[in-house]
Amino acid sequence: MNTNNWSWETFFEAFPIVIQGLGITAGLTFACFLFSLIFGFFWVLVRQIPIGFIRGCIIWIMEFIRSTPPLVQLFFIFYAFPMIPGIGMTLSPFTSAVLGLGIHFSTYIGEVYRSGIESVDKGQWEAAKALNFSTGKRWTKIILPQALPPTIPMLGNYLIIMFKEIPLASTIGVVGILQLAKNYGAQHFNYLEALTIVAILFLVLSYPSALLINKLEKKMNRRFDKKAPSGSRPIPDNKGAVM
Repeated sequence: MNTNNWSWETFFEAFPIVIQGLGITAGLTFACFLFSLIFGFFWVLVRQIPIGFIRGCIIWIMEFIRSTPPLVQLFFIFYAFPMIPGIGMTLSPFTSAVLGLGIHFSTYIGEVYRSGIESVDKGQWEAAKALNFSTGKRWTKIILPQALPPTIPMLGNYLIIMFKEIPLASTIGVVGILQLAKNYGAQHFNYLEALTIVAILFLVLSYPSALLINKLEKKMNRRFDKKAPSGSRPIPDNKGAVM
């Protein structure tokens, strides 16, 4: 086989092999993103602890996670975590990837949540408190419905970024499209066509998604530009009626 020139025969031979890993790649992306969406709330909650030392430790941990390469975190969870005395828990490559990438991106998503929550007018908090809402009802009825919609475009951007980072999971044995391309290249001593297929698949999936996110962001911006001034949104009473 000629390893120096492009071969369409090799391309069409490798394509059905590489694309078999698309389900794993896509599934891992959504699993990591779902985990990061849920765990992002954890960072928001623990940062509300009214003890300066604990809050400072949480902020430091988040900064440490953000400042450490996700590849190092994947290696630690998959290779080093089982060797910690008293734990000795061996995780599958897929689970390790979900934990590693999910926790890493959850620190960024937690900041997105926090910015959305802080954008809610203080009058909304005071009104909910004056109406004697419980903590749960205050968050579900007043704060989150106003805080989360503006964050949707940013969350969409992080989904696309995460999708591009998913190939890192191949380093710990997750058999996605990149790992299958590497396997094909090793077997046939030709990586050009197989890796080109990987690049095309990422482009075909991520570029339309980026356009959709940009369109959604513009739509959200127009929506909030037309909103009434901050603090004028009606507050539901304890029975759900609008005041």
